[in-house]
Amino acid sequence: MRLGVCGMVPQNFHTITLQHLQEIRSLGLTGAAFHGVGEQLFDVQTSECEKVRSVFAQAGMNLPQFGIAFGECLFDYDTKVCTYAVRKIGRGIEVARELNAHTCLIRTGSLNSTGSYSPCKENLLPESKARLIETLKQVAAKAELEGVTVVIETHALTIMDSPETNKEIIDAVGSERMGVVMDYVNHFQSMSQVYNSTERLNHIFDYMGPISFVAHCKDIRVRSGLVLHIDEEVPGEGELDMVTALQRWHDFYPDGYMLLEHLGNDRYPHAAANVQRICAEAGIEIH
Repeated sequence: MRLGVCGMVPQNFHTITLQHLQEIRSLGLTGAAFHGVGEQLFDVQTSECEKVRSVFAQAGMNLPQFGIAFGECLFDYDTKVCTYAVRKIGRGIEVARELNAHTCLIRTGSLNSTGSYSPCKENLLPESKARLIETLKQVAAKAELEGVTVVIETHALTIMDSPETNKEIIDAVGSERMGVVMDYVNHFQSMSQVYNSTERLNHIFDYMGPISFVAHCKDIRVRSGLVLHIDEEVPGEGELDMVTALQRWHDFYPDGYMLLEHLGNDRYPHAAANVQRICAEAGIEIH
C-alpha cells in the first residue's frame, strides 16, 4: 500500500511549493491531497494546474485525491439545485484531470441545510435515494468522459449511511468511474461494533472494498457522555484493530493510497510513524 496525507499544504492549492511537499516527503509519505472550492474552480486555468503538476513531479509525489468543496445537496427537492451542483462537480472533474489526480472526491450533501454531514430523517426516504442515484448518474457520465474516477465520502449520518447502502447505490449508478472512499471509521454505529472492531472492519471491507479507490486512515475513541460519542483518533491510539484495516486495504489495493487526515500539522509526523510501525510489525509493505 501507499501512505499519504490530506493536509499539510495551503488551502489555496495554487500556492503549494516544493518545500511544502518535501516536508511531507520527509515523513515517508508519497502522496498529498487537497480540496478546491467549487465556485472558484470555474476560474482555474490550465497553466495553474500544470504548475501544480510540475511541483508534485519535482518532489516525487502523487496527488491521490482532489476534493470538491460545495454546499449543495445532490438529492435536493429543487432540481435546479441539483443541476447547478452537477455543473460545479463537472468543472471539478475537469480540474482533477488537469491536476492528474488519482481520484476526485465529492459528498452527497443533506436535506438538513446546516451541513453536508448534518442528519435529517428525510435523507433516508426511498425517494431521496432515487433522486441521489439520478444525480450521480449524471456525475458519472462526466467522469467517464474525462477519464476521472469519482469517489463519494460516505458517513453514518448521511444518506449513504452503511456499507450495504453504499454498495446498493454504487451498483445502481453502474459506472466503473464511480465508487466510494474507504473511510471505515465513518461506519461504526455502536459501542459493540467499536469494541469488536475486527468483525466490523471485515464487514465494511467486504462490502466497500471492491468499490473503493482511495482510503482514509484513522482510529476511533469512544468518549464519555450521556449519549454515544464516537470520535476520530490518531491511528494506533484508539480502539480499532488497525492491523486488520491496513491489511485488508493492502490486500485489495497493494498500490492504493491511505490518507492521514483531520489532524493538526504538528500531529501528522506522529500519525505517520504509528502507521509505519504497525505496518512494519505486521509485514505490510508501504512503498
